Amino acid sequence: MASTRTSIPKHARPVYDALDTLDASVDLDPRLRELVKLRASQLNGCPFCVDMHSRDARAAGEDERRLWGVAAWRNHPLFDERERAALALTEAMTPLVRGGVPDSVYDEAARFFDERELANLIGAIISINAWNQLAVATLLEPPIDVGAAS
Repeated sequence: MASTRTSIPKHARPVYDALDTLDASVDLDPRLRELVKLRASQLNGCPFCVDMHSRDARAAGEDERRLWGVAAWRNHPLFDERERAALALTEAMTPLVRGGVPDSVYDEAARFFDERELANLIGAIISINAWNQLAVATLLEPPIDVGAAS
């Protein structure tokens, strides 16, 4: 399905650049950051971002089994409590549901992340949700040639 929708970088460059600046401002462990981006992208149904962040996670040193396991992170033995807390917060914020983030989810994340890390984790989740919305709205697609995408 070829996109016939508008190009944000071409027609609204300041919007695209603002998202890029937001994303670049996040200071979080690169592997955890990619897991968060991958999970949010899965939940948002964004094939472009699922593809991108799977590849970026591998490039950051993430294990292939953990990438496959992100969809079942709650019961997967390869994720630790800190990662589970980050992924739970990601799910609570993606998409943001009426009533917001439950205190129990926020408090669990706060157990494993100091104030600076937690603020950056929230920033990462906000950023990937914005990117997912841009990619889904404009029908961005991942590369078709699997060999060229790696």
